[in-house]
Amino acid sequence: MAKRILITDDALFMRVTLKNILVQNGYEVVGEAANGAESVELYGQLRPDVVTMDITMPEMDGLTALKTIRASDPDARIVMCTAMGQKAMVVEAIQAGAKDFIVKPFQADRVLEALTKAAA
Repeated sequence: MAKRILITDDALFMRVTLKNILVQNGYEVVGEAANGAESVELYGQLRPDVVTMDITMPEMDGLTALKTIRASDPDARIVMCTAMGQKAMVVEAIQAGAKDFIVKPFQADRVLEALTKAAA
């Protein structure tokens, strides 16, 4: 069965890029969120297998959304998406329970590796 993914990124281009990689490789994208608050809400409704979470977003950032989702579901599997130069935030995200991280611009093989690891 295809893994169900929720994509969270404030940039539409990044969501489309990630969605294309995932769909071409047998994943089902069940939802897309443009900020952390939307992601938290959609997570509760959709219960995806894995969430991709951008770190820097308006309204609610990815770290806050990660912590909020994991507070309601300690088993939530979240992979952080980061631009270069956000190492401290990545470390904080991993400590808060993120399963892995992927760096923008996305490399398909690295995205798939991170999602496979998170879903295991």
